Amino acid sequence: QREYFQLVLPFLPAGFPAESEESGSLLQRAVAVLQSSYLDSTSQDGFQYSQAILVENDLFLSELKAFARAKEAAGYSQEELQETFAFLLFDKEEEAKEVCQTGLRVNSSSISTLGDPAKGVYISKYADCLHPRPWHHGKSGYIVICKLIKGKVRVIAENSTTTSTCPSPGYDCHVSNHGPTKSSPCQAFEQSQYYVYEVSGGSTAERPRQVCPYIFLA
Repeated sequence: QREYFQLVLPFLPAGFPAESEESGSLLQRAVAVLQSSYLDSTSQDGFQYSQAILVENDLFLSELKAFARAKEAAGYSQEELQETFAFLLFDKEEEAKEVCQTGLRVNSSSISTLGDPAKGVYISKYADCLHPRPWHHGKSGYIVICKLIKGKVRVIAENSTTTSTCPSPGYDCHVSNHGPTKSSPCQAFEQSQYYVYEVSGGSTAERPRQVCPYIFLA
C-alpha cells in the first residue's frame, strides 16, 4: 500500500509547507515527470515511487524568477530561459530533505569531469541514471526533482585530470560532448550530468539560483 505523508518542519517553515493539492495527484504528476525523463525505456517497469511532497520555498522560487529576468534582460533566448527538470538521488532521507531546505550548493559532488565541484553543482539529466553504480533489485532511495534553467550551455570534453575545468565566462552550464554510454553505469552517469554554476562579479555563487528544488519522492 502506498503511503502519502506531509512533512512539518517548525524550525524552517519555508522548506515544506502544507501541500496545496492532494498527495495522489502530486505523486501522479511527479511520476509523469520522472517517466518522461528516463534514459532507458525499460525503466518504465523498474521503479516504484511511494511518497511525494511538494517543496515550496518562496526564496528559491523568487530567485529562479529573478535569474530568468536578469538573463532575459541580457538577451538570452526563450529556449535558453525555458524551465526543465533535473534530478538528484540520495540514500538517506535527511540528506534529500536538507537539499530541499537549503538548496543545492557547491562542494556537494564527488564528480569533477565537467567542472570544479567547488564552483558549481552537478545534477542529473535522466531520472533513471542517478548513480555511478548499477541499481539493484530491492534498493531504495530518495529523489529530489528540481526545476532548472540551463541558460547558455557549453558542450565540453570530459576532464579526468587533477586540474578541474573552471566555469566558462558567458555560460551557465557545462554538458559532456559524449552521449551517455548505457553499457557503463558510471560513464552514463557522468556523461548525463549538468554542471551548473552562477558567476557574478568574478566570483561563483555558493548556491546557483537557476536550480530550484520542486518535489521530494521516496
